Amino acid sequence: MGLPVIIQIENIYYPILATVGIPGNLVTIVILSRGSCGLSKCIARYLVAMAAGDLLLLIFGAILYEIQDAYFPHSFLNYTPICSLTIASTLASYDCSVWFTVAFTFDRFIAICCQKLRTKYCTEKTAAVVIAVVCSLSVLENVPFYFAFEPREIIDNVPWSCHVKSSFYTLPIWVAFSWLENILTPFLPFVLILLLNALTIRHIVLANRVRRGLRGNSIGENHNDPEMENRRRSMILLLAISGSFILLWMVSFIFYIYVQFADTQLFEANYNDPFTIMEQSGYMLRSLSSFTNTFIYAVSQSKFRDELKNIIKRPLAAITRLFKYIKWLHRIKT
Repeated sequence: MGLPVIIQIENIYYPILATVGIPGNLVTIVILSRGSCGLSKCIARYLVAMAAGDLLLLIFGAILYEIQDAYFPHSFLNYTPICSLTIASTLASYDCSVWFTVAFTFDRFIAICCQKLRTKYCTEKTAAVVIAVVCSLSVLENVPFYFAFEPREIIDNVPWSCHVKSSFYTLPIWVAFSWLENILTPFLPFVLILLLNALTIRHIVLANRVRRGLRGNSIGENHNDPEMENRRRSMILLLAISGSFILLWMVSFIFYIYVQFADTQLFEANYNDPFTIMEQSGYMLRSLSSFTNTFIYAVSQSKFRDELKNIIKRPLAAITRLFKYIKWLHRIKT
């Protein structure tokens, strides 16, 4: 009997995602770290952290878990303690990626809507502290997941693969932990991102109306306003990143709500069941968010595009020179 359709799709999807996403995030980290994209150091810190979180997610979630399980099921990575560590690391990477997005959204809210706090909060030092706290809490939050799994089978007294313990669904402390985990990711981030974006957009719209009135736009005068242009660019970048997160996490968000009120569980192994298919589809979509930010930067930031073009041109130019050199050597010999 063949593999379920959803598994066949995953076996193609995750290698493609890793092949495209890992180089994309590495290039993003390099470009943003140079500080030549016209972004403040504070914003750059958050965007680099988001790219690093996405990179870790692809390494742990796509390569060490999904691809390994599909193509190298008998490798040492499927040893139960290592498998459990990989899953816990994947979930911690998810939380880092999500909460970095929340932290960036909050930073932009402060920068745009709270001018008095802007100079104190929107600094490179504050960003570094926030990023460190998010990383630490995300790791600590997911440590219990390491103990939530048991061997799927034991071969020659060696525990292999990972299977969720039955007590995870019945033991009160595990049930409470599951509720807390679902609230922290993705329920609370959804609410915070939607609320902060709504407040930020409202503030920008009202502020732009006032500035147009003060600059005489209401009577037909045409002025180039750098402040309004900066706000417009900030709003586009913020909405693109936040909107991408919400859209790609929406299926998982709906599924988590359904699980709380229906007679079904997370991590079920029946891949022909519609709800398991929905769960796995949600995982694939939210994994896609680990690459979309690179695409967003390339579309919305002209300086990022220029840096990206330069990075692509350099190896191509080197290859061209190499071929010319080989051709020159060939002419000398002949």
